[in-house]
Amino acid sequence: MYLKLKKLLLIFLFVSPALVMGQTKKSYIESLNDPNPWVDSVFKKLSRHDRIAQLFMIRAHTDKGKAYEDSVAQIIKRENIGGLVFFQGGPGRQAILTNKYQSLSKVPLLIAMDAEWGLGMRLDSTMSYPYQMTLGAIQDNSLIYELGRQIAIDFKRLGMHVNFAPDVDINNNPKNPVIGIRSFGDNKYNVTAKAAAYMKGLQDNNVLVSIKHFPGHGDTDVDSHYDLPQLPFTRDRLDSLEMYPFKELIKQDASGVMVAHMNIPALDNTKNLPSTLSNPIVTGILKEELGFKGLIFSDAMEMKGVVKFFPGGEADVRGIIAGNDVIELSQNSARAIRLVRRAIRTNRLSWERIDESVKKILIAKYWAGLNNLQPLKTTNVVPELNRPESMALNQRLADAAVTILNSDSQIRNFDRNKKTAIISMGATGTNTFHTMVRPQLDNSVHFILPKNASNNDIVNVSKELRNYDQIIVGIQDTRRRPGAVLDYNNPMKLFIAELAKMNSTMVVFANPYAIAGLPGIEAAETIILNYQNSEEAQKASARVIAGSLKAKGKLPVSINSSFKNGDGITQ
Repeated sequence: MYLKLKKLLLIFLFVSPALVMGQTKKSYIESLNDPNPWVDSVFKKLSRHDRIAQLFMIRAHTDKGKAYEDSVAQIIKRENIGGLVFFQGGPGRQAILTNKYQSLSKVPLLIAMDAEWGLGMRLDSTMSYPYQMTLGAIQDNSLIYELGRQIAIDFKRLGMHVNFAPDVDINNNPKNPVIGIRSFGDNKYNVTAKAAAYMKGLQDNNVLVSIKHFPGHGDTDVDSHYDLPQLPFTRDRLDSLEMYPFKELIKQDASGVMVAHMNIPALDNTKNLPSTLSNPIVTGILKEELGFKGLIFSDAMEMKGVVKFFPGGEADVRGIIAGNDVIELSQNSARAIRLVRRAIRTNRLSWERIDESVKKILIAKYWAGLNNLQPLKTTNVVPELNRPESMALNQRLADAAVTILNSDSQIRNFDRNKKTAIISMGATGTNTFHTMVRPQLDNSVHFILPKNASNNDIVNVSKELRNYDQIIVGIQDTRRRPGAVLDYNNPMKLFIAELAKMNSTMVVFANPYAIAGLPGIEAAETIILNYQNSEEAQKASARVIAGSLKAKGKLPVSINSSFKNGDGITQ
């Protein structure tokens, strides 16, 4: 017994320092007031121009060719900007280019990416995890934490420090053209819980976040990339609903917040003023009322929602006056720096205001490890970003999200010996779902109907179905991002209603809101909802039909009077 206890003690002593380090490292917010010789040293060496430049993050790509890459390098050398935001390209190329860009910068660059569902949102040959709407259906939030952890590992492998995620907008407008599947759903408590797990997975593994889009972009019908949305709601409504996740996550030490481009008269009645440029919203509410001490990022300053009414660099200046620490994607950073200096000379801005943001940015760089910058390894990048454990997690997330609506009677009573029709709707050929289901059936035929199938094709299939005892209908949205309205022609949508009245199991690989545009589908005894048309979702549904996977997902949004938030049969 003594030997066993001694052995256990030795094991604990061996592993506990690493555990303690992971548990006791201060959050970015906690570190803001700590003495920091590195930050002080770097700050003292910055010229006035370079202090302003630290507030700017510019766009970077690895898919636009050498001339574009060289132009970014010139901006880094000439303007000494504070950071980069990487967009489309490839991971190997990005690792090489990151080393180059960091070597050119006087102060290490803070590097970000908008990677809500992982690097695959921007980069080829990398992992695309489920959309946040899919994650909203999952009942085990520890899986969401693990998602954040795996994405943090990917970020660090590519030398990135800030994920512009998670999206904490409450998507209570099905017609929202810009949020939709990017949201965890329309219930503020579920959105907050899921976002907290994702955020902690990132921050516990040394990646900064930027929860977005403050004070809430979920109930708009205008895309701020193209115009300025207006939120006409009362202050009470905004406080209790849109701002709820931000308030709660700020209490949990969110390191960053991104401010949206929206006009919100209840918070600032200045005509056509985006929230990004509003001092009452950014400083008055976010910093003073909510007590947020972390980094405040503007949404992209090249978007029409902000530059439509404030062109020529005025938006950049007003963004800093409003209280933003980081100006993301100015249309022209050199011009913006000149205009900020002019604003200081004319007393629109003060150096104290600039220095406050510079120090927060430098502390963020220190917290992210940029005080000890090391070149990235540029070999074996793709395999190290496609780890077995991350691929296994991707499947576990899809498995946990599968939601059964109405009942699971069709699954329970499924007979593998009966003559079965498998219909792939919206598809152009066989798919993973079909190839996994068909071998389980002794007598089946596969029908394929594209999204614009002719009346004749539909009638022919309908006639054939009279000869079958049970039917499996796969409804697929094959677009890159599933829309709230399925892009099928009307004959196909009417055929879905007809099929729902038959002995059919409806398997939906699409945006949940698409169900609202399929009147009659609610008559189906069993609907298996997957939220998106991924390989992992197709594997999960095939296993649910086979009985080897039990569905546990719950609807994260209300679709219509038939299907409400929280619906879902737990098997």
